[in-house]
Amino acid sequence: MPRLKDLYEEQVVPAMMEKFKYKSVMQVPKIEKVIINMGVGDAKENPKFLESAVNDLTIITGQKPMITTAKKSVAAFKVRQGMKIGAKVTLRGDRMYEFTDKLFNVALPRVRDFRGVSVKSFDGRGNYSLGIKEQLIFPEIDYDKVEKVRGMDIVFVTTAQTDEEAFELLHLLGMPFAQV
Repeated sequence: MPRLKDLYEEQVVPAMMEKFKYKSVMQVPKIEKVIINMGVGDAKENPKFLESAVNDLTIITGQKPMITTAKKSVAAFKVRQGMKIGAKVTLRGDRMYEFTDKLFNVALPRVRDFRGVSVKSFDGRGNYSLGIKEQLIFPEIDYDKVEKVRGMDIVFVTTAQTDEEAFELLHLLGMPFAQV
């Protein structure tokens, strides 16, 4: 069982129950899923770029990504409807906790000039979004085999009703928020 799951059950639940005065353990918010999305706009010229992005996501998450397609045609971007333009992975359960633990404790501290993640990236409904500029911060990615440095979006979907609850949940789990 992942360390983060144990931390959640042993420390986060009691702390959240005390702070927010929940009457039941079932009211305590938890992370429902983590979605990692990698847009590959240059896949329209060379489909091999999409293949390398899929391989990187598979290595990072341990799960095969789903290929995303364009919903609409956009002439300015030279994109047609149905064109393959990205990849995404939805993690749940133990894989989600393992990825989150690795992100908080290994990957984010490797970011150059890292001062913490923004506290303003909540959506108002208890979900948190995070953008990463390069996939190289993950230790599994071999620098020599990377064709192009790509960023990714990571979304933490929680059962929290408010941003305050979600902030407290992620903070107690160890997300390195920037000092305000």
